Amino acid sequence: MVRKIAYWSTTAIAAASLLAAVTYLSGSEQVVSGFAKAGYPQHLRIVLGVAKPLAAIVLLVPGFALLKEWAYAGVTFAWVMAFISAYLSGEKPTVWSLPLLLLVLGAVSYVTRPASRRVHGSPAIGQP
Repeated sequence: MVRKIAYWSTTAIAAASLLAAVTYLSGSEQVVSGFAKAGYPQHLRIVLGVAKPLAAIVLLVPGFALLKEWAYAGVTFAWVMAFISAYLSGEKPTVWSLPLLLLVLGAVSYVTRPASRRVHGSPAIGQP
């Protein structure tokens, strides 16, 4: 039961943050300037604004085990790069610690996911 609670709570929080990336598509001044400050091209804003919400949906819906693996990998790369970018651009710890927190939540979600959400042949950690 604890494993199920850990999975769904971490997955829900991670998915909510990924769904919020749809705001990247708004083109608001805050979003555009944030990407510019980090030195990112504006087309990356569009790519992430589509890919992150799609990853959230894949993580939440049943089935699609192989797509879930890709979604976990993709968001891991995105959160690692977000941390590196924020840290190296001199952001405050409150800014660069958020991607690290999301990375931890994503890792807990990945490790605690039920067998029905795994690619066959990928055992859970701590289970035979």
